[in-house]
Amino acid sequence: MAERQAEVRQALDRVTDPELDEPVTDLRFIEHLTVGPDGNVSIGFRLPTYWCAANFAFLMAADMQREVGTLPWVRQVDVTLGEHMYADKINHGLANRLSFQATFGDEASAELDELRGTFLVKAFQRRQETLLRYLIEHGHQPATMMLGDLQSLPLDEQGVRLRTRYLDRRDTCARPGEPRAFVDAHGNPLNELAAYLRTLERVSINAEFNGALCRGLLAARFNEDGEPTLLDFARMPARAA
Repeated sequence: MAERQAEVRQALDRVTDPELDEPVTDLRFIEHLTVGPDGNVSIGFRLPTYWCAANFAFLMAADMQREVGTLPWVRQVDVTLGEHMYADKINHGLANRLSFQATFGDEASAELDELRGTFLVKAFQRRQETLLRYLIEHGHQPATMMLGDLQSLPLDEQGVRLRTRYLDRRDTCARPGEPRAFVDAHGNPLNELAAYLRTLERVSINAEFNGALCRGLLAARFNEDGEPTLLDFARMPARAA
């Protein structure tokens, strides 16, 4: 059973907060996890505040069901949100495998595909910025780099991790068959790299601020020590463009 628990954890590692692009496991959103001998999995999760956006919560829960459901031995995945203003409605929708629109009716402006797409682009930008800065720091010229060159480039452990994360989101914005390693959010070539990096930096700073806020609020709400706070964020060194 411990092996199956570990497999479920690995599946949950692939589920990210749509705004922060960080795994729900790293953010400590998973409150409890049980795996039954019959292949039924039960997941309870929590969020930093009682009023966190319902569409974000539903999106993460649906992703949990999908990712864990890909495990060959899993028969059913039950996901439950606790202590949230829309918990009853969200949990009813999840239990009955309803869409977000069907769950919230007139309260839902649209399904979640558009929202998911918006945050996939932001994840692409954050991962791209981190990799670009790493490559520049190590003496490479990424603006004109071809995809094959990036894929075969010898990198240290950190570089391999950053490259893997970026390539996992690259197709969000790169057109099919695009030979260049890096394009902007519209699939266009990178021009004025320094200016482009400053644009990406604003996306990353906003996400880092929100991440620090979420961690601090969650730690305060559930009386957990050792989590980063907004003060830690404020003390972060300024980035070099």
